[in-house]
Amino acid sequence: MTMIRRRVFLQALSAAAAGGVLPAHAAGFKPDAKTALIVVDVQNCFVPGGNLPVAKGDEVVPVINRIAPAFANIIVTQDWHTPGHASFASTYPGKKPFETTTLAYGQQVLWPDHCVQGTEDAALHKDLKLPTAQLIIRKGFNKGVDSYSAFQEADRKTVTGLAGYLKARGIQTLVVTGLATDFCVAWTAMDARDAGFEVLVVEDACRAIDLNGSLAAAWTQMTAKGVKRIQSADISV
Repeated sequence: MTMIRRRVFLQALSAAAAGGVLPAHAAGFKPDAKTALIVVDVQNCFVPGGNLPVAKGDEVVPVINRIAPAFANIIVTQDWHTPGHASFASTYPGKKPFETTTLAYGQQVLWPDHCVQGTEDAALHKDLKLPTAQLIIRKGFNKGVDSYSAFQEADRKTVTGLAGYLKARGIQTLVVTGLATDFCVAWTAMDARDAGFEVLVVEDACRAIDLNGSLAAAWTQMTAKGVKRIQSADISV
């Protein structure tokens, strides 16, 4: 399944298609002290003008800002790669972005250099307003391993520690937003379900890449895991 997801991810990013819109599957939600908002990768890299932009990715910012005051607990994720990262095409002579290579954990899509630690490309979007954000999970900082989910790296063995942190805080429900719906958001949501959390994805607070049905496939996979789909209007602010 991991290799299939990566192949679709490769195709989707190379096309840079816009996200689709599907009907909500849940309505009416009031966050409480056992709820956390997860804001996935809303960085300069993944909005128009960045090195790996998601079409209309910047449109999630005002939506996230609007619902953020409803949450006492907010967690932010941030892609945070080393220079010469194993997922960069530039690391391999003769390789080009969106080709693949084989690493110890399997097939790896090779990306343009992006979200390099300390660069403006890696910075969170300047207009994000998350006053109760308590933790930034930086992923992809291990030079030899890529990372999409906020919970596990691409080797599917190395954990980020987020599940333990949330459980220690007594968090039971996660509301997931950010970029991109059909990849990093979906992987985060499904790993959260595997870790035992109730999970809701705010559809209009995400944007998708979507190619050849990747968005619909992601929703099918998420639904099968028990992830619920809501809209920002469904959250009591």
